[in-house]
Amino acid sequence: MNGLLQARGITKSFGGFQVLSNCSIQVEAGSITGLIGPNGAGKSTLFSILVGFMQPDHGEVFFMNERVTGLYPYQLAQKGLVKTFQIPREFGGLSVLDNMMVSYPCQKGEALPKIWFGWKEVLGQEREIQKRAEVILDFLKLSHLKDELARNISGGQKKLLELGRALMLEPDLLLLDEPFAGVNPNLALDLMEMVKELKRQGRTFCIIEHNMGAIMALSDIIYVLSEGELLTSGPPDVVQRDQRVLDAYLGMGII
Repeated sequence: MNGLLQARGITKSFGGFQVLSNCSIQVEAGSITGLIGPNGAGKSTLFSILVGFMQPDHGEVFFMNERVTGLYPYQLAQKGLVKTFQIPREFGGLSVLDNMMVSYPCQKGEALPKIWFGWKEVLGQEREIQKRAEVILDFLKLSHLKDELARNISGGQKKLLELGRALMLEPDLLLLDEPFAGVNPNLALDLMEMVKELKRQGRTFCIIEHNMGAIMALSDIIYVLSEGELLTSGPPDVVQRDQRVLDAYLGMGII
């Protein structure tokens, strides 16, 4: 079976309204895969199914050659499949650094016996977690804000923090839901370069995005959804010349 992630024949309805119909996509390891389509095309629903927030009516999801349909989001995160949110969900009352550190999985300090009888081990791991968090914050250009309460940083910086918290999980595949939405142009350019660098380091991405300039520049392959169905897929230069894609976006001025 090819592909780090495969979704096969995904179908989903809410009441009598069919949101997705027999959608199949594949994400190759080490690639950036774009998922685009007009509002209401079913992109967010497909993402939610891929990471276990929803279950499909029909179809299957495979990750690293394992059928993962029906698993919960935390189980998928443990396997290396992690999603960021369009609207960041930071812990506003914690510092930026603490937001990063609490994201690290399976911390020894979460077990009461370890606190009493293995506190040296707990402290040692905590130092390692802090070191990793600080390295990622430096990469994201957020080091100067590490002691700031997360509620006080800008919307764009919260998007970077959201990415940083996902990176703390050491994911094999990152699903980014509109990472450039609400981000100022200069910060968006920085974020694009960060995604490219993470790809060079071996990270794999699948990205929903309405910023066509960004998604066309980043993606190796793009899937286009329209009215719940897969319209087409292919390299960016092919997709943006496809008349069906132009018709789907007709009047939106984004292709």
